[in-house]
Amino acid sequence: MKKLLAMGLSLVLTLSMAAGCGDKDAPAAADSGNPKAKVIEIDLTNEEYAFGVDKEQPELLESVNAFIKQIKSDGTFDAICNNYFGDGAPTAVKSAALDTGKDQLIVATNAAFEPFEYTQGEDYYGIDMEVAAALADYLGQELVIQNMNFDAVCLSVGQQKCDIALAGLTIKEDRKEYVNFSDPYYSASQRLIVPGDNTEFDECKDAVSVVEILNTKDSSTKIGVQNGTTGQFYCEGDEEWGFDGFAVTTTGYANGALAVQDLVNGNIQYVVIDSAPADHITAAINKLQ
Repeated sequence: MKKLLAMGLSLVLTLSMAAGCGDKDAPAAADSGNPKAKVIEIDLTNEEYAFGVDKEQPELLESVNAFIKQIKSDGTFDAICNNYFGDGAPTAVKSAALDTGKDQLIVATNAAFEPFEYTQGEDYYGIDMEVAAALADYLGQELVIQNMNFDAVCLSVGQQKCDIALAGLTIKEDRKEYVNFSDPYYSASQRLIVPGDNTEFDECKDAVSVVEILNTKDSSTKIGVQNGTTGQFYCEGDEEWGFDGFAVTTTGYANGALAVQDLVNGNIQYVVIDSAPADHITAAINKLQ
C-alpha cells in the first residue's frame, strides 16, 4: 500500500511542478477546492545542502567543488531546477550496475525526497539525481546510484562503500565524522504542514510566532518528520544547532509523503519537513484526494 502511494505521489509530482528556481522554494500549491493539507509559508530554519564526500578522496572533494562552481555559474544548475520548479521537464537518470572493474562514481541517496530524489519504475528523477548525472559526466565516470535509508547515506560514504552522499543533505557537524562536505549548492529551510482546515497559524508572521504556538503543545500532540532529517532535530531538539525542541511526540517516517498522508488520515496533527518537498507533497496529496 505504501509503495503504491509513493508511486502515485511521484507521478503527480512530476506533472505538477510549479514556477521558481535556483535556491528559492517553489510557491505553495493552490487548490480550487478544500485542500486536505497546507503549508505554513514561514521558514522555521535556514540551512544549506552539500555533497558528502569520502574523506579518503580529497581529490574528489576538489573536483566536486570545481563542478559546483561551474554549474552555478554557467546556468546548468538553474536549468536543472527549472525542470522541477519551472516549465522544464524532469529527466530520467539511470544507474549502471555496480562493477568494481569499471571507473564508476557511486552515489548514496534516499530516493524518497521529492523533488530532489525519487523514482519512477527503475529510473531516478530529481534535482540531486540530475546533478549526480552531470557530475559523473564531468568526471568521465559511469554513474551508480545506491538507494538506502536517509540515515545511512553518510555512514555508507564513511565506510567507503560509496564515493559521495547526495540526498538533500544538510551541512551538520556530527555528519563530518563520516564525510567531508563540499561547498553548499542549495539553500533550504524547514516548514510546518497542517490540515487544510487548520487556522491556528493564520495570523503568524514569523518563525517566533509559530514557535510560540508549538510551545503550548504537549505530548498528546504528534508531529511527523522524516527520520534522520533536520525536521526531526528541530522538533526533538538539537544542541549543536540551537534547536530547543518541543514537548510534543515526534513520529518518524521513511519519507515526507507518508507523514503528510498520515496527517490527512488524522493520525498526527502536524508535519515538519524541508520547504520544497513540503510544497510538492501537499500539492500531490491534495490532487489525489
